[in-house]
Parts: sequence; C-alpha cells; structure tokens
Amino acid sequence: MTNTLPALNFLEARVLGVLVEKEKTTPDGYPLTLNSLTAGCNQKSSRDPVISVGESEVQAALESLRGRTLILETYGASGRVLRYAHNFSKVYGLPQASVALLAMLSLRGAQTISELRANCERLYHFDDASSVEAYLEELAQRSNGALVVKLPKQSGSREHRWVHLLCGEAAMPVDTGDAGHRGTASRSELEERVAQLEEKVAELQAAVSQIVGCPTTLQ
Repeated sequence: MTNTLPALNFLEARVLGVLVEKEKTTPDGYPLTLNSLTAGCNQKSSRDPVISVGESEVQAALESLRGRTLILETYGASGRVLRYAHNFSKVYGLPQASVALLAMLSLRGAQTISELRANCERLYHFDDASSVEAYLEELAQRSNGALVVKLPKQSGSREHRWVHLLCGEAAMPVDTGDAGHRGTASRSELEERVAQLEEKVAELQAAVSQIVGCPTTLQ
C-alpha cells in the first residue's frame, strides 16, 4: 500500500485492535462474531479508555472498515453465523510486529517502549526494547504517512510515550503533573519556603549582631 489511507475514527481503530488481539489470544474463536467483537471492544481489562458500545455501533464501524477492505467477512465452518477477520497487515503493508504495536496502542492508549514490549508479548515477541523502538521509529518515518508519534515527556516520567495516528493527528496530552504529582509539588513549595525563611533568619542574625556588637542566635 503506497497511498496514505483515510483516518479511522476511534471505534474503527478499536475494532481493528480487538480483531488483531483476538486472532492471537483466542485463535479458536477467530474470526469473531459481532457479539464477541462487541464484547472485546467493551472489555474492562487491558483497555484504555474503557468504553460501552452497542452491536449497532460496532456494526456501523464494520461496514466502514469493509468499504476500505480492512476487514473480511466469512461464515466459517458452521456456515450459519457471520464472522469478521482483519486485513490490517495487507492493506497497510506492515509486518506482524508493527501490526501488533498499532493494535496495542489502539487498545491501551499511549504507552512507553517498556510497556509496549510487555503488553505485546502475546501478539508478538520482541527480543528487547531496542527492537520495539526500531519498529516504532519505522512507523513514525513512513514516507506515505506516519502511523505513530513519540510524545514529549511528562512531569516525573523517565520514558517517552508513543501513540498511534490511525485516527489522524494525536492530541497532545495535558500534563497532569499538578494533579498527579500534587504531593511532590507541595513538598517542593515547602522546601522553597523553608529555604527563604532560613535566608531571612540569617540576615536578621547578621543585623542583630551588628546592632549589639556580639553574635546573636535567634530561636
């Protein structure tokens, strides 16, 4: 695939992520029925954000994805219930490792390289963090449109987080330092105030010493 693909909406990206995930984690139930796919979208574990959508909404997302050949329909062995499989790798022209990373980002939101390596383990085994980074950099530098971007470090964070661009430009997250690190901020403010007070005490001690002509210590 050489042309830039139209951006997906949130639910379409979630549907693709679920299909990629379940292909590896529950192969006996793959391709998925509409019911099982909806359950995967609404799953409360390993999802960020957690959502609650109905089958009609998932069906609409499937119709849109089918129009872009991103999903395939089949009746499977039973021939009774319609099932859905993804066509992610072929349409985007990506290796399995990259598909796993994009799926995990669509399911769990922004993540660090370490988090991605751990969370992708059931979908694709990365030998080390550097291999994860190499695939991410490749996705970020695609000539036909970046599919991931590295976010600026947040307050108190040691690693950069990455997000997918399947839905277009990523919104830069609001730095939650004030909320998430309020206790740390308060300690810093107190330390600064203590330092200022100590400086003022030293100045007063020097002033008193000059007045009385002898060293004076304030309690």
